[in-house]
Amino acid sequence: VLILGSATPSLESYTATREGRITLITLAERVGMARDKDGLPRSVALPLPPVRIVDMRQELQQGNRSIFSRALQAALAGALKRGEQAILFLNRRGAASFIMCRDCGHVITCPHCSSPLTVHYDEGSGGNAQAAGRTDPRSVVPDASLQICHGCGYRQYIPPGCPECFSPRIKTFGVGTQRVVEELHTLFPQARPLRWDRDTVSRKGDHARMLDTMLNHQADVLIGTQMIAKGLDLPLVSLVGVVAADTGLHLPDFRSGERTFQLLTQVAGRAGRRVAGAEVVIQTYNPEHYALLAAQEHDYEGFFRQEIAFRRQTRYPPFSRLIRFIYSGSNDARAQATAELFAEEVEQLADAVGLGDWSLIGPAPAFFHRQRNRFRWHLILRASDPRPLLAALRVPRGWIVDVDPVQLL
Repeated sequence: VLILGSATPSLESYTATREGRITLITLAERVGMARDKDGLPRSVALPLPPVRIVDMRQELQQGNRSIFSRALQAALAGALKRGEQAILFLNRRGAASFIMCRDCGHVITCPHCSSPLTVHYDEGSGGNAQAAGRTDPRSVVPDASLQICHGCGYRQYIPPGCPECFSPRIKTFGVGTQRVVEELHTLFPQARPLRWDRDTVSRKGDHARMLDTMLNHQADVLIGTQMIAKGLDLPLVSLVGVVAADTGLHLPDFRSGERTFQLLTQVAGRAGRRVAGAEVVIQTYNPEHYALLAAQEHDYEGFFRQEIAFRRQTRYPPFSRLIRFIYSGSNDARAQATAELFAEEVEQLADAVGLGDWSLIGPAPAFFHRQRNRFRWHLILRASDPRPLLAALRVPRGWIVDVDPVQLL
């Protein structure tokens, strides 16, 4: 017997339950534990916390320049005053997403990848990298030490100006978990933050230590990425704040809306597992998006109806199966030529084996086009049943074949 359990199952799994291929068993309510009058444990229904969506466009229009909306600031103040705990969720590490020149528009990217370099504060000096003497003192980005590539690990000191036009008018854009900690210190200096992301749990036992710190109330506010969204049962957490719900919403991947709904629903479920009066605040620049509105209502069925209509129209899974072919090479032009030649072979073979109802997307540069000095090209086959082609296809050396890919980036 195979049991699949999730509060937010994939659309493919949920469709299988509707078609009778998987038996569906549901919990109508969130279940917690309490003690009866005799002190014996018993299960009780726990209400899901109310969710408030805050339009950050209005916050800016009304003069609030903080990364925390006024609603989130008020909710944090209330939770701290009551001696409760809060979670601040942001699925971005570091301090800022990238640095851009305000004169020429150049974005500083990794020399080995096509990704912008992420700004990271110096952990060894309490965030004050210049005081530690580890960055150029002329740097116009205060309190920051390094730019790091999250793809290959390349790191460099922050330059004093634009490497293209040499203008000193460079500026950070975007936020990460380190920046959230900094803002929390500014607004609530008495709060004890705990940051939980890949940068803080690199050693064995770090996850357990983080959890113990929260359970023992040695921290007031947990700041973290997607690794804190699921599975945590923290009795004193009465508030969850989603700092930027749009982080992954507009990625060029057909599952971006589904992933956003899943993350928001899961992290919202961390609030109010033991304490009454819990709440969730979701900050966004897209308050009308159906994934966010469904998460606000804890409405999986409503999200499913919207998302399945999109999938049906575009013939993405579960209305087809995908095969992603990925090739990378040290020379971009040769990699492109190789991908184009292979695409022709796939098309000819699809016709030869009588593959019905198929289409081929690409070849095209992958979203992360250059990684570790190799240029990535991909093509995506969409078909009702690609197995005849897979059985006949001879894949040349250097290609990666991803059947039923979970992402297309």
